[in-house]
Amino acid sequence: MPNPALTTAPQAIDPTFENVWDEIVWRGLVHVSTDQEALRALLAGDPITYYCGFDPTAPSLHLGNLVQLLLLRRLQLAGHKPLGLVGGSTGLIGDPRPTAERTLNARETVEEWVGRLRAQVERFLSFEGENAARMVNNLDWTAPMSAIDFLREIGKHYRVGTMLKKDAVAARLNSDAGISYTEFSYQILQGMDFLELYRQYDCVLQTGGSDQWGNLTSGTDLIHRVEGASAHAIGTPLITNSDGTKFGKSEGNAIWLDADMCSPYRMYQFWLSTADADVISRLKIFTFLTRAEIEEYEKLVEAEPFRRAAQKRLALEVVATVHGVEATAAVIAASEALFGQGDLNGLDAATLRTALEELPNATVPAGTSVVDALVATGLVASLSEARRAITQGGVALDGIRVEDDATVVEGTLAGGVSVLRRGKKTLAGVFIG
Repeated sequence: MPNPALTTAPQAIDPTFENVWDEIVWRGLVHVSTDQEALRALLAGDPITYYCGFDPTAPSLHLGNLVQLLLLRRLQLAGHKPLGLVGGSTGLIGDPRPTAERTLNARETVEEWVGRLRAQVERFLSFEGENAARMVNNLDWTAPMSAIDFLREIGKHYRVGTMLKKDAVAARLNSDAGISYTEFSYQILQGMDFLELYRQYDCVLQTGGSDQWGNLTSGTDLIHRVEGASAHAIGTPLITNSDGTKFGKSEGNAIWLDADMCSPYRMYQFWLSTADADVISRLKIFTFLTRAEIEEYEKLVEAEPFRRAAQKRLALEVVATVHGVEATAAVIAASEALFGQGDLNGLDAATLRTALEELPNATVPAGTSVVDALVATGLVASLSEARRAITQGGVALDGIRVEDDATVVEGTLAGGVSVLRRGKKTLAGVFIG
Protein backbone atom coordinates (compact mmCIF):
# COMPACT_ATOMS: atom_id res chain seq x y z
CA MET A 1 0.00 0.00 0.00
CA PRO A 2 1.48 3.42 -0.93
CA ASN A 3 2.61 5.78 1.79
CA PRO A 4 -0.51 7.88 2.54
CA ALA A 5 1.67 10.85 3.48
CA LEU A 6 2.63 11.26 -0.19
CA THR A 7 -0.78 11.37 -1.81
CA THR A 8 -4.49 11.92 -1.19
CA ALA A 9 -7.39 10.16 -2.81
CA PRO A 10 -8.83 11.88 -5.89
CA GLN A 11 -12.36 13.14 -5.51
CA ALA A 12 -14.31 10.70 -7.66
CA ILE A 13 -17.24 8.33 -7.61
CA ASP A 14 -16.21 4.72 -7.02
CA PRO A 15 -16.79 2.95 -10.36
CA THR A 16 -17.37 -0.41 -8.66
CA PHE A 17 -20.86 0.78 -7.69
CA GLU A 18 -23.60 0.63 -10.29
CA ASN A 19 -25.19 3.85 -9.03
CA VAL A 20 -24.19 6.75 -6.77
CA TRP A 21 -27.18 5.79 -4.63
CA ASP A 22 -25.61 2.39 -4.01
CA GLU A 23 -22.35 4.09 -3.03
CA ILE A 24 -23.86 6.52 -0.52
CA VAL A 25 -25.87 3.67 1.02
CA TRP A 26 -22.68 1.59 1.35
CA ARG A 27 -20.93 4.56 2.93
CA GLY A 28 -23.65 4.73 5.56
CA LEU A 29 -24.97 8.12 4.46
CA VAL A 30 -28.66 7.21 4.28
CA HIS A 31 -30.37 6.92 7.65
CA VAL A 32 -33.84 7.84 6.44
CA SER A 33 -35.24 8.92 3.10
CA THR A 34 -38.29 9.21 0.93
CA ASP A 35 -38.99 6.31 -1.46
CA GLN A 36 -35.66 4.53 -1.91
CA GLU A 37 -36.39 2.89 -5.25
CA ALA A 38 -37.56 6.22 -6.68
CA LEU A 39 -34.42 7.91 -5.36
CA ARG A 40 -32.17 5.22 -6.81
CA ALA A 41 -33.78 5.66 -10.22
CA LEU A 42 -33.68 9.45 -9.93
CA LEU A 43 -29.96 9.52 -9.16
CA ALA A 44 -29.22 7.03 -11.95
CA GLY A 45 -31.01 9.14 -14.56
CA ASP A 46 -30.52 12.59 -16.04
CA PRO A 47 -28.89 15.26 -13.86
CA ILE A 48 -31.15 16.63 -11.13
CA THR A 49 -30.85 19.74 -8.98
CA TYR A 50 -30.56 19.16 -5.24
CA TYR A 51 -29.72 21.28 -2.20
CA CYS A 52 -28.64 21.41 1.39
CA GLY A 53 -29.06 24.37 3.71
CA PHE A 54 -26.67 25.73 6.34
CA ASP A 55 -27.86 28.20 8.97
CA PRO A 56 -25.46 30.88 10.20
CA THR A 57 -25.99 30.21 13.91
CA ALA A 58 -22.19 30.32 14.43
CA PRO A 59 -19.29 31.93 12.55
CA SER A 60 -18.13 28.58 11.17
CA LEU A 61 -19.39 25.20 10.07
CA HIS A 62 -18.25 22.13 12.02
CA LEU A 63 -17.62 18.43 11.45
CA GLY A 64 -21.32 17.60 11.58
CA ASN A 65 -21.82 19.93 8.61
CA LEU A 66 -18.91 18.26 6.82
CA VAL A 67 -21.08 15.16 6.33
CA GLN A 68 -23.49 17.29 4.27
CA LEU A 69 -20.75 19.12 2.37
CA LEU A 70 -19.17 15.85 1.27
CA LEU A 71 -22.54 14.38 0.30
CA LEU A 72 -23.20 17.47 -1.83
CA ARG A 73 -19.84 16.92 -3.50
CA ARG A 74 -20.39 13.19 -4.09
CA LEU A 75 -23.70 13.83 -5.84
CA GLN A 76 -22.08 16.55 -7.93
CA LEU A 77 -19.31 14.17 -8.98
CA ALA A 78 -22.10 11.84 -10.16
CA GLY A 79 -23.27 14.57 -12.54
CA HIS A 80 -26.00 16.27 -10.49
CA LYS A 81 -26.35 20.01 -9.85
CA PRO A 82 -25.91 21.27 -6.28
CA LEU A 83 -27.40 24.33 -4.66
CA GLY A 84 -25.65 25.46 -1.50
CA LEU A 85 -28.10 27.43 0.62
CA VAL A 86 -26.93 29.69 3.44
CA GLY A 87 -29.91 30.72 5.54
CA GLY A 88 -29.86 34.48 5.85
CA SER A 89 -33.48 34.38 7.02
CA THR A 90 -33.64 31.04 8.87
CA GLY A 91 -30.41 32.01 10.61
CA LEU A 92 -32.28 34.93 12.16
CA ILE A 93 -34.69 32.40 13.71
CA GLY A 94 -32.77 29.18 14.36
CA ASP A 95 -34.25 25.70 14.24
CA PRO A 96 -35.67 24.45 17.54
CA ARG A 97 -33.15 22.76 19.79
CA PRO A 98 -34.47 19.85 21.88
CA THR A 99 -33.85 21.56 25.22
CA ALA A 100 -34.17 25.34 25.18
CA GLU A 101 -34.93 28.42 23.10
CA ARG A 102 -32.10 29.81 21.03
CA THR A 103 -30.73 33.28 21.69
CA LEU A 104 -31.45 35.39 18.63
CA ASN A 105 -28.33 36.91 17.10
CA ALA A 106 -28.17 40.49 15.83
CA ARG A 107 -28.96 40.98 12.14
CA GLU A 108 -25.46 42.36 11.53
CA THR A 109 -23.91 39.27 13.12
CA VAL A 110 -26.02 36.91 11.04
CA GLU A 111 -25.15 38.83 7.87
CA GLU A 112 -21.44 38.52 8.65
CA TRP A 113 -21.77 34.81 9.37
CA VAL A 114 -23.68 34.28 6.11
CA GLY A 115 -20.60 35.51 4.24
CA ARG A 116 -18.25 33.31 6.23
CA LEU A 117 -20.35 30.16 5.80
CA ARG A 118 -20.87 30.83 2.13
CA ALA A 119 -17.10 30.96 1.60
CA GLN A 120 -16.71 27.66 3.46
CA VAL A 121 -19.41 25.88 1.45
CA GLU A 122 -17.90 27.15 -1.82
CA ARG A 123 -14.60 25.43 -1.07
CA PHE A 124 -16.23 22.00 -1.32
CA LEU A 125 -18.08 22.41 -4.62
CA SER A 126 -17.16 23.04 -8.23
CA PHE A 127 -18.61 26.12 -9.92
CA GLU A 128 -17.55 25.12 -13.42
CA GLY A 129 -18.95 22.82 -16.07
CA GLU A 130 -22.45 21.68 -17.00
CA ASN A 131 -23.36 20.81 -13.42
CA ALA A 132 -21.78 23.86 -11.82
CA ALA A 133 -22.84 24.60 -8.26
CA ARG A 134 -24.86 27.67 -7.35
CA MET A 135 -25.08 29.48 -4.01
CA VAL A 136 -28.39 30.88 -2.75
CA ASN A 137 -29.59 32.83 0.28
CA ASN A 138 -33.15 32.33 1.51
CA LEU A 139 -33.31 35.95 2.67
CA ASP A 140 -33.66 36.86 -1.03
CA TRP A 141 -37.19 35.45 -1.23
CA THR A 142 -38.21 35.73 2.42
CA ALA A 143 -37.42 39.41 3.07
CA PRO A 144 -39.75 40.83 0.36
CA MET A 145 -42.71 38.75 1.60
CA SER A 146 -45.20 40.38 3.96
CA ALA A 147 -46.56 38.54 6.99
CA ILE A 148 -50.01 38.45 5.37
CA ASP A 149 -48.63 36.95 2.16
CA PHE A 150 -46.64 34.40 4.18
CA LEU A 151 -49.75 33.28 6.08
CA ARG A 152 -51.99 33.22 3.00
CA GLU A 153 -49.61 31.62 0.50
CA ILE A 154 -47.59 29.29 2.71
CA GLY A 155 -49.12 28.99 6.19
CA LYS A 156 -52.52 27.84 4.90
CA HIS A 157 -50.95 24.60 3.63
CA TYR A 158 -49.78 23.53 7.10
CA ARG A 159 -51.80 21.70 9.71
CA VAL A 160 -50.93 22.47 13.32
CA GLY A 161 -51.58 18.88 14.41
CA THR A 162 -48.92 17.62 12.00
CA MET A 163 -46.48 20.33 13.04
CA LEU A 164 -46.88 19.40 16.70
CA LYS A 165 -45.78 15.84 15.96
CA LYS A 166 -42.37 16.85 14.62
CA ASP A 167 -39.67 15.46 16.94
CA ALA A 168 -37.99 18.77 17.82
CA VAL A 169 -41.32 20.48 18.49
CA ALA A 170 -42.67 17.57 20.53
CA ALA A 171 -39.52 17.50 22.66
CA ARG A 172 -39.80 21.18 23.42
CA LEU A 173 -43.52 21.01 24.19
CA ASN A 174 -42.74 18.37 26.79
CA SER A 175 -39.97 20.44 28.37
CA ASP A 176 -40.18 23.18 30.97
CA ALA A 177 -38.92 25.70 28.40
CA GLY A 178 -41.81 25.16 25.97
CA ILE A 179 -41.45 26.61 22.46
CA SER A 180 -42.03 30.06 21.03
CA TYR A 181 -44.13 30.71 17.94
CA THR A 182 -40.89 31.93 16.32
CA GLU A 183 -39.13 28.58 16.53
CA PHE A 184 -42.38 26.67 15.98
CA SER A 185 -42.60 28.41 12.58
CA TYR A 186 -39.11 27.36 11.52
CA GLN A 187 -40.32 24.24 9.70
CA ILE A 188 -42.63 26.39 7.56
CA LEU A 189 -39.71 28.59 6.52
CA GLN A 190 -37.60 25.59 5.55
CA GLY A 191 -40.51 24.08 3.66
CA MET A 192 -40.91 27.37 1.79
CA ASP A 193 -37.21 27.24 0.85
CA PHE A 194 -37.65 23.88 -0.85
CA LEU A 195 -40.77 25.12 -2.67
CA GLU A 196 -38.95 28.23 -3.88
CA LEU A 197 -35.96 26.23 -5.10
CA TYR A 198 -38.29 23.79 -6.83
CA ARG A 199 -39.94 26.70 -8.65
CA GLN A 200 -36.74 28.54 -9.54
CA TYR A 201 -34.35 25.67 -10.31
CA ASP A 202 -36.51 22.55 -10.57
CA CYS A 203 -34.80 21.32 -7.36
CA VAL A 204 -36.23 17.93 -6.40
CA LEU A 205 -33.99 16.67 -3.60
CA GLN A 206 -32.94 18.05 -0.22
CA THR A 207 -30.32 16.50 2.04
CA GLY A 208 -29.75 17.11 5.75
CA GLY A 209 -29.15 15.44 9.07
CA SER A 210 -31.72 12.91 10.23
CA ASP A 211 -32.47 15.15 13.22
CA GLN A 212 -33.83 17.59 10.62
CA TRP A 213 -36.20 15.04 9.10
CA GLY A 214 -39.32 16.94 10.13
CA ASN A 215 -37.99 20.06 8.42
CA LEU A 216 -36.96 18.11 5.30
CA THR A 217 -40.38 16.54 4.88
CA SER A 218 -41.99 19.91 5.50
CA GLY A 219 -40.66 20.86 2.07
CA THR A 220 -41.56 17.65 0.27
CA ASP A 221 -45.12 17.84 1.65
CA LEU A 222 -45.47 21.50 0.70
CA ILE A 223 -44.32 20.89 -2.88
CA HIS A 224 -46.80 18.04 -3.19
CA ARG A 225 -49.70 20.16 -1.89
CA VAL A 226 -48.93 23.34 -3.83
CA GLU A 227 -47.46 22.00 -7.07
CA GLY A 228 -48.83 18.46 -7.13
CA ALA A 229 -45.28 17.23 -7.72
CA SER A 230 -42.98 14.72 -6.05
CA ALA A 231 -39.81 15.81 -4.28
CA HIS A 232 -37.36 13.81 -2.22
CA ALA A 233 -35.28 14.02 0.93
CA ILE A 234 -32.30 12.14 2.36
CA GLY A 235 -31.54 12.26 6.08
CA THR A 236 -27.97 11.32 6.96
CA PRO A 237 -27.24 9.57 10.27
CA LEU A 238 -26.11 11.58 13.27
CA ILE A 239 -22.52 10.54 13.80
CA THR A 240 -21.75 9.20 17.27
CA ASN A 241 -18.74 7.34 18.61
CA SER A 242 -18.94 3.64 19.36
CA ASP A 243 -18.84 4.40 23.09
CA GLY A 244 -21.95 6.56 22.76
CA THR A 245 -20.21 9.92 23.14
CA LYS A 246 -21.03 12.80 20.84
CA PHE A 247 -18.93 12.98 17.69
CA GLY A 248 -17.00 16.14 16.88
CA LYS A 249 -16.52 17.23 20.46
CA SER A 250 -13.10 17.64 22.00
CA GLU A 251 -12.98 18.68 25.64
CA GLY A 252 -16.33 20.36 25.14
CA ASN A 253 -15.29 22.29 22.04
CA ALA A 254 -16.63 21.65 18.55
CA ILE A 255 -14.18 20.82 15.78
CA TRP A 256 -14.78 23.81 13.52
CA LEU A 257 -13.84 24.01 9.84
CA ASP A 258 -12.44 27.53 10.29
CA ALA A 259 -8.67 27.30 10.89
CA ASP A 260 -8.80 30.28 13.26
CA MET A 261 -11.32 28.49 15.47
CA CYS A 262 -9.75 25.04 15.25
CA SER A 263 -6.18 24.73 13.99
CA PRO A 264 -5.35 22.14 11.32
CA TYR A 265 -3.04 20.54 13.90
CA ARG A 266 -5.87 20.12 16.38
CA MET A 267 -8.15 18.72 13.69
CA TYR A 268 -5.43 16.29 12.61
CA GLN A 269 -4.97 15.07 16.20
CA PHE A 270 -8.73 14.69 16.57
CA TRP A 271 -8.93 12.29 13.62
CA LEU A 272 -5.72 10.53 14.67
CA SER A 273 -7.34 9.62 18.00
CA THR A 274 -10.31 7.88 16.33
CA ALA A 275 -11.08 4.55 17.98
CA ASP A 276 -10.48 1.34 16.04
CA ALA A 277 -14.19 0.59 16.31
CA ASP A 278 -15.06 3.85 14.52
CA VAL A 279 -12.29 4.39 11.99
CA ILE A 280 -13.66 2.33 9.08
CA SER A 281 -17.08 3.98 9.19
CA ARG A 282 -15.31 7.37 9.32
CA LEU A 283 -13.24 6.49 6.26
CA LYS A 284 -16.45 5.65 4.39
CA ILE A 285 -18.22 8.88 5.29
CA PHE A 286 -15.43 11.45 5.36
CA THR A 287 -13.02 10.38 2.61
CA PHE A 288 -13.08 9.59 -1.10
CA LEU A 289 -11.12 6.38 -0.69
CA THR A 290 -12.56 3.58 -2.79
CA ARG A 291 -14.34 0.54 -1.41
CA ALA A 292 -11.27 -1.61 -2.16
CA GLU A 293 -8.93 0.79 -0.33
CA ILE A 294 -11.18 0.97 2.72
CA GLU A 295 -11.46 -2.82 2.83
CA GLU A 296 -7.64 -2.97 2.90
CA TYR A 297 -7.54 -0.61 5.85
CA GLU A 298 -10.19 -2.72 7.55
CA LYS A 299 -7.82 -5.69 7.33
CA LEU A 300 -4.97 -3.59 8.72
CA VAL A 301 -7.06 -2.49 11.70
CA GLU A 302 -7.72 -6.13 12.44
CA ALA A 303 -4.21 -7.44 11.88
CA GLU A 304 -2.01 -4.54 13.01
CA PRO A 305 -4.06 -2.08 15.06
CA PHE A 306 -0.93 -0.75 16.78
CA ARG A 307 0.23 0.82 13.49
CA ARG A 308 -2.83 3.13 13.40
CA ALA A 309 -2.59 3.08 9.59
CA ALA A 310 -6.32 3.71 9.08
CA GLN A 311 -6.34 6.61 11.55
CA LYS A 312 -3.32 8.23 9.88
CA ARG A 313 -4.95 7.97 6.47
CA LEU A 314 -8.25 9.31 7.80
CA ALA A 315 -6.52 12.30 9.40
CA LEU A 316 -4.55 13.01 6.23
CA GLU A 317 -7.56 12.83 3.93
CA VAL A 318 -9.96 14.93 6.00
CA VAL A 319 -7.51 17.69 6.95
CA ALA A 320 -6.33 17.91 3.33
CA THR A 321 -9.93 18.18 2.14
CA VAL A 322 -10.71 20.95 4.64
CA HIS A 323 -7.42 22.86 4.79
CA GLY A 324 -5.42 21.79 1.74
CA VAL A 325 -2.46 19.48 1.15
CA GLU A 326 0.23 22.04 2.00
CA ALA A 327 -1.21 22.82 5.45
CA THR A 328 -1.70 19.12 6.09
CA ALA A 329 1.91 18.31 5.18
CA ALA A 330 3.07 20.96 7.67
CA VAL A 331 0.83 19.50 10.37
CA ILE A 332 2.10 15.95 9.77
CA ALA A 333 5.70 17.19 9.93
CA ALA A 334 4.95 18.96 13.22
CA SER A 335 3.21 15.93 14.68
CA GLU A 336 6.10 13.63 13.78
CA ALA A 337 8.79 16.06 14.94
CA LEU A 338 7.12 16.69 18.29
CA PHE A 339 7.10 12.97 18.98
CA GLY A 340 10.73 12.41 18.02
CA GLN A 341 10.34 11.28 14.41
CA GLY A 342 11.42 14.46 12.64
CA ASP A 343 13.43 17.67 12.91
CA LEU A 344 11.90 20.34 15.15
CA ASN A 345 14.19 22.94 13.57
CA GLY A 346 12.62 22.33 10.18
CA LEU A 347 9.10 23.40 11.24
CA ASP A 348 7.60 26.73 10.28
CA ALA A 349 6.75 29.12 13.09
CA ALA A 350 2.99 29.29 12.56
CA THR A 351 2.43 25.52 12.48
CA LEU A 352 4.72 24.94 15.45
CA ARG A 353 3.01 27.61 17.56
CA THR A 354 -0.51 26.32 16.86
CA ALA A 355 0.65 22.79 17.68
CA LEU A 356 2.15 23.88 20.99
CA GLU A 357 -1.01 25.79 21.88
CA GLU A 358 -2.83 22.45 21.85
CA LEU A 359 -0.37 21.03 24.40
CA PRO A 360 0.16 22.00 28.05
CA ASN A 361 2.18 25.20 27.80
CA ALA A 362 3.50 28.19 29.69
CA THR A 363 5.00 31.58 28.90
CA VAL A 364 8.28 32.24 30.71
CA PRO A 365 11.09 34.85 30.50
CA ALA A 366 14.11 34.04 28.37
CA GLY A 367 16.78 32.33 30.45
CA THR A 368 14.31 30.43 32.63
CA SER A 369 15.81 27.15 33.85
CA VAL A 370 14.51 23.87 32.49
CA VAL A 371 13.65 22.94 36.07
CA ASP A 372 11.36 25.97 36.46
CA ALA A 373 9.89 25.47 32.97
CA LEU A 374 9.00 21.86 33.77
CA VAL A 375 7.01 23.03 36.78
CA ALA A 376 5.47 26.00 34.94
CA THR A 377 4.13 23.77 32.15
CA GLY A 378 2.81 21.18 34.58
CA LEU A 379 5.01 18.34 33.34
CA VAL A 380 6.11 17.88 36.96
CA ALA A 381 4.59 18.93 40.27
CA SER A 382 7.69 20.25 41.99
CA LEU A 383 11.27 21.43 41.50
CA SER A 384 12.62 18.31 43.19
CA GLU A 385 10.63 16.09 40.82
CA ALA A 386 11.98 18.10 37.88
CA ARG A 387 15.59 17.61 39.01
CA ARG A 388 14.99 13.91 39.58
CA ALA A 389 13.54 13.51 36.06
CA ILE A 390 16.60 15.24 34.57
CA THR A 391 18.99 13.05 36.60
CA GLN A 392 17.20 9.95 35.33
CA GLY A 393 17.65 11.12 31.71
CA GLY A 394 13.94 11.54 31.11
CA VAL A 395 13.81 15.18 29.95
CA ALA A 396 14.50 16.65 26.52
CA LEU A 397 14.55 20.28 25.41
CA ASP A 398 13.97 20.94 21.70
CA GLY A 399 14.70 17.29 20.97
CA ILE A 400 17.98 17.13 22.90
CA ARG A 401 18.32 15.27 26.20
CA VAL A 402 18.90 17.58 29.15
CA GLU A 403 21.97 16.54 31.16
CA ASP A 404 22.26 19.50 33.53
CA ASP A 405 19.47 21.02 35.63
CA ALA A 406 21.10 24.43 35.14
CA THR A 407 20.17 24.33 31.42
CA VAL A 408 18.04 27.32 30.41
CA VAL A 409 15.20 27.68 27.95
CA GLU A 410 15.94 30.23 25.22
CA GLY A 411 13.16 29.62 22.68
CA THR A 412 15.54 28.58 19.93
CA LEU A 413 12.91 27.07 17.62
CA ALA A 414 11.09 29.02 14.91
CA GLY A 415 8.94 31.78 16.37
CA GLY A 416 10.88 31.90 19.63
CA VAL A 417 9.44 28.79 21.27
CA SER A 418 10.76 25.62 22.82
CA VAL A 419 9.46 22.09 23.32
CA LEU A 420 9.88 20.17 26.56
CA ARG A 421 9.46 16.42 26.63
CA ARG A 422 9.29 14.23 29.71
CA GLY A 423 9.59 10.55 28.98
CA LYS A 424 8.69 9.42 25.47
CA LYS A 425 5.29 11.02 24.91
CA THR A 426 4.57 13.73 27.48
CA LEU A 427 5.08 17.12 25.82
CA ALA A 428 4.69 20.77 26.66
CA GLY A 429 5.24 24.05 24.85
CA VAL A 430 7.27 26.94 26.21
CA PHE A 431 6.69 30.44 24.88
CA ILE A 432 9.26 33.11 25.62
CA GLY A 433 7.77 36.42 26.68
